Amino acid sequence: MAERELMYREALREAIDEEMARDPTVFIIGEGIAERGGSYKVTEGLLAKYGPGRVRDTPIAEAGMIGVGVGAAIAGARPIVEILYVDFAMLGMDMIVNQAAKFRLMTGGEGRVPFVMRTQGGTGGGVAAQHSQSLEALFYHIPGLRVIMPSTPADAKGLLKYALRQPDPVMFLEHKHLYMTKGMVPDGEHIVEFGKGDIKRAGTDVTVIAWSNMVPRTLEAAEELSLQGISVEVIDPRTLVPLDRAMILASVSRTRRCVIVQEANRRGGVASDICSIILEEAFWELDAPIEIVAGLDIPVPFNLALEKASVPQKDDVIAAVRRTLHESPVARAAG
Repeated sequence: MAERELMYREALREAIDEEMARDPTVFIIGEGIAERGGSYKVTEGLLAKYGPGRVRDTPIAEAGMIGVGVGAAIAGARPIVEILYVDFAMLGMDMIVNQAAKFRLMTGGEGRVPFVMRTQGGTGGGVAAQHSQSLEALFYHIPGLRVIMPSTPADAKGLLKYALRQPDPVMFLEHKHLYMTKGMVPDGEHIVEFGKGDIKRAGTDVTVIAWSNMVPRTLEAAEELSLQGISVEVIDPRTLVPLDRAMILASVSRTRRCVIVQEANRRGGVASDICSIILEEAFWELDAPIEIVAGLDIPVPFNLALEKASVPQKDDVIAAVRRTLHESPVARAAG
């Protein structure tokens, strides 16, 4: 299949454009997403193509726009609600958690909420504690929500197109550092189903599970470790709910060692739950304790140096891999 190189943000725009052209019930609302094309230029050009009835700027009122989106979805439309920072989604948690996530069950399976919330999170640029959080664990905890965190342009396009065809609410979480990254995206109809992880790099010595912006960071660590004779398999779940348990367990069973990397702070995180799944279902396959590399349990600092120190970096992943191999730089040098 032919491919083209696209930026992450361009791949997202293609997905929205194609689904709006295919389905007239798809529309998008958000702050500055129409005339300005969005703060990250994902929706640039869509207003001219589809008009203000389907590409609409909203006031700075996240609770209101999420409520509009959930209500429109229940009424039969397919809204995309863009929230500038995932931190601001907290203003609409009642609609997300108590309405969208539960409506299908509470209507005996008759009601549907085809609602997609696009937002971005994570650190980068020193935008401080109220604009830098990784909050996937909050949505991961809620039954009824799908939680999607693509790391590449191809995954971003394929997963967003799939999200816009689902009958249930989808939390589509992007990362501010990924919008300008580039990657090859297949031509034509490109769909990535939920619940299917991807092996971003094959390896034999240790499995490293990472998502979103931690995937490129983990791949850098894997490349450096390969120069030292350590073979790292990098697993990207792509979707946290549903989670590709089979791929994770198969990889861990092969390598017999595991490191899990999340940008979010450690306490109560998705990494801990994935760790528990592995321990419950593949404990006897392990030759070493599972390592979790995560952000510190603190609000993200404004200072750039402190911000960097608060979340995992390449060297943190490398150190965790060496620990699970019972090997430290000192021990290697001595050997």
